[in-house]
Amino acid sequence: MRVLRSLSLGLFVVVVLAVAGCSSTQPAQTYVTGDWHGNVEVPGQPLAIGVNFTTDGKGSIEIPAQNVSHRQLSAVRNDVDQVEFSIPEFPGQPAFKGKYDKASDSIKGDFTQSGKTLPLTLARGQVAGVARPQEPKPPWPYKSEDVSYRSGSITIAGTLTEPQTGGPHPAVLLITGSGAQDRNEEILGHKPFLLWADTLTRAGYAVLRTDDRGVGGTGGDLAAASYQDLTDDIGAGVAFLHGRSDIDGKRIGLLGHSEGGYLAPLYASRPGSGVAFAILQAGPAVSGADVLLEQNRLILTASGASPEAVAAQVGYISGLTSIIRNGDLGAAKIYAQQHNDSLPADQRASGETIDTLVTPYMAALINYDPAPALSALRVPVLAMYGTKDLQVPAAQSEGPMRSLLAADPDATVQVFDGLNHLMQPANTGLPSEYATIETTIDPQVLGYVTAWLTKRFPPQ
Repeated sequence: MRVLRSLSLGLFVVVVLAVAGCSSTQPAQTYVTGDWHGNVEVPGQPLAIGVNFTTDGKGSIEIPAQNVSHRQLSAVRNDVDQVEFSIPEFPGQPAFKGKYDKASDSIKGDFTQSGKTLPLTLARGQVAGVARPQEPKPPWPYKSEDVSYRSGSITIAGTLTEPQTGGPHPAVLLITGSGAQDRNEEILGHKPFLLWADTLTRAGYAVLRTDDRGVGGTGGDLAAASYQDLTDDIGAGVAFLHGRSDIDGKRIGLLGHSEGGYLAPLYASRPGSGVAFAILQAGPAVSGADVLLEQNRLILTASGASPEAVAAQVGYISGLTSIIRNGDLGAAKIYAQQHNDSLPADQRASGETIDTLVTPYMAALINYDPAPALSALRVPVLAMYGTKDLQVPAAQSEGPMRSLLAADPDATVQVFDGLNHLMQPANTGLPSEYATIETTIDPQVLGYVTAWLTKRFPPQ
């Protein structure tokens, strides 16, 4: 549930976003210009960045590991004796101060954020992209088609991949985790849904992946959406697949990640859904409010927060979710803003971030109880978790998932040791670690799911 991390204000030490830039008035001949790159020396996980300075005194930043590209900087000074920039509208007031060193042809200085100072040396040249060895690249050995269809009043846009061989093919509809995601479910330079689509299509399945509401080619506003809206969107995708002669309408299933593991059973349990199977990757088996509380506790503890800080944050989340569950979103927004205002200035979230915490969509997530839908499933189900997942902890959901699926004649719950929320091999399991891991999805997971699916719904 990736949007849930936004409730844990200040967890990400060097997740940087930037907006409008401003100009410098230094003479052009004194400017440091062009592309520069270096590593912010975050202990244990150096973060590569690239900065571009222009002759008109502006600058932009790239952070490949965090999918930040050509974002404008503010308070830019690129004089040889004073090189500075800030990254506005983000907690911790990230900024750099340094100067050009002619002997080494580099810019040496300090990067500061949330009161912490880290050394940063910038050398000439562009920052290298993050290695993502699993990311599929064209040309594809299968058919790939951009498609669109209606869901109520909005248009949903996506990509359908199919084997080159004649159909009809069994099909899988992918359902993203929480927050506004594109069809590849791109996060921190990883494209897990592109990898799932490639893996399953090569194995003989058609795969449909789509942009969420308000993202890419899909209309609507996710923040205003209810779970009824989102399951209707799934139904529109299933209907689209049913309407194609190259798809086997009796073998259409769902693969949902994180919140998608809520929505897939919710739709599949509808009478006449037309869903033949469900694969749940890190799908919670307890309420959204319970997931929020536990993920905040685990992430803060793993980040080294004091017991007092953990208790304070969990208390805040408990209060916020209680107000939301009582149905008063106006009071919840006031509560969240008051809490934010009580924090030290360098730990406060932006007003935009606060606005995303209290919406009809977030209320739907917090209020959702997956038990009825999971208990009603009577199709093959695979639910899988990682022991290093701090966002949807296996220890919290594995047991309830087994109990809720007990009446299903073909239900499998699999726990993978050492994997995180994205099913990557992990060290700490912290979300801040995701970008530093080259693996997008552990190959054992790709193989396990493909084997499970092939056994039950073999492609032609």
